[in-house]
Amino acid sequence: MITAEAFMAEASAAGFDFYTGVPCSYLTPLINGVLSNRALRYVGAASEGEAVAIAAGAWLAGRNPVAMCQNSGLGNMVNPLTSLNAPFAIPTLLVTTWRGRPGEPDEPQHVVMGEITHDLLGLMGIGHAAFPNTEGEIAGRLRAAVAAMDETQLPFAFVMAKGDVADTALDQPPRALPAPGRRADYRTGGTRPTRVAALERFLALTDDATAVIATTGKAGRELFTLADREQHLYQVGSMGGASGMALGVALNTDKRVVVIDGDGAALMKLGTFATIGAEAPANLIHLLLDNGVHDSTGGQATVSASVDFAAVALACGYGYAASCDDLAGFEQAWREATAVGRPAMIHLRIAPGSMATLGRPTVTPQAVARRFKAFLAG
Repeated sequence: MITAEAFMAEASAAGFDFYTGVPCSYLTPLINGVLSNRALRYVGAASEGEAVAIAAGAWLAGRNPVAMCQNSGLGNMVNPLTSLNAPFAIPTLLVTTWRGRPGEPDEPQHVVMGEITHDLLGLMGIGHAAFPNTEGEIAGRLRAAVAAMDETQLPFAFVMAKGDVADTALDQPPRALPAPGRRADYRTGGTRPTRVAALERFLALTDDATAVIATTGKAGRELFTLADREQHLYQVGSMGGASGMALGVALNTDKRVVVIDGDGAALMKLGTFATIGAEAPANLIHLLLDNGVHDSTGGQATVSASVDFAAVALACGYGYAASCDDLAGFEQAWREATAVGRPAMIHLRIAPGSMATLGRPTVTPQAVARRFKAFLAG
């Protein structure tokens, strides 16, 4: 058994400086230790998959992240680990618990995952080792994890057993309630713009110092077709993870960060709205292009017609939220969003459909990630 302080000290010496995750009783001592350490940042995620996306954004912004979860949450991590970290080659240190360990009595919901935890990590190509449970093992295990991540450019996991970390008291300052955000409504009920028209107006309004993360699907493809820039990251896979990535970036850079989201993707990870509102990065603008359909898969309707995304954003703590359905309203909302100093939401309803000649990014995801990281560092 080790103390949380001993692990954090060695982890900090190894360069790990950003934590995110979802709690587990086995993880309680370590999470309490991180939350109580004012020199470290911990972002409590709404889901394990969101934590992976937040950690990926933090890595892009130059941090060395740790994502923590119960092993049951590995199921929620499978998609982003395989369709975000793998293609973009983003290393992250994972700490997963081992609930349902064979031969160790546990709740029935942990039996299957307890049997397959190590096999699942292996199937995803993620190297793993036992969490260090003596102080003499910590530095060596961390060195081995860092070496593995340097070699593969992929995550590496420590698997934590019950009692690996001694009980740790929680010293966490209470969160202050955010001041009410401001709502703007620029809906006209007229003809809605196309996505490409909205992106063209966005490109005209933004500048070369702004980091842009476009959600998977046609948003990223159209953005690439219109203008391929080093500050653009075209997400592939990991649907719903773009806003979490943008949060991880925004918390670790002074640059303005814009996430171009879609209605289907936003609905898939709606919990990220709450995380963004709670963390309250002043430099994050959430642009949600809502065409009411899953455009990349044949135009099947989403449920966004009955969702007031601006109201949801304000309820989650955003400082500003606007609803609009034409380019004039979008432009007005953009000017106001850039002056808020808190997370801002622009919900722009657009027409379904895409460019007639729509290509795909010709730059590999790994190259996109590295040039985006270099842009943030510069």
